[in-house]
Amino acid sequence: MFTLAQIDELHDRLGRADSLADYLRGLAAIGVARFESFVTDGHSEFFGVDGQRVDSPAHHPPLAVAEVSDRDAFLEHLRRHGEGETSYLQMSAGLAESGVAKWVADTRALTMTYCDRAGTTLLVEDVS
Repeated sequence: MFTLAQIDELHDRLGRADSLADYLRGLAAIGVARFESFVTDGHSEFFGVDGQRVDSPAHHPPLAVAEVSDRDAFLEHLRRHGEGETSYLQMSAGLAESGVAKWVADTRALTMTYCDRAGTTLLVEDVS
């Protein structure tokens, strides 16, 4: 059984673009199979291999997610954040404006999947 404290400790140590694969591996080691992070307020829902679920609190004020996604704008916001040009909040605001509702991390496949409000996959990124 994993705890939010364990998740927070891993995130504090490894929750950066350059160590994302290690972060996902660390989550897998404590029993997290996947998590979903929601652009609206930055909260995440962590799901365990045994059916356990742990939710994190919101990390920023609410953001309105655009009804229609703009994949090119989304990719530009993601690129800018990956290059260190934007903060987490700035990236989240850009993703919301681009219609990204959430991203889903798979700790086994080492992927991040970005989805719009309708659940349409905009990008599956291999982070291994």
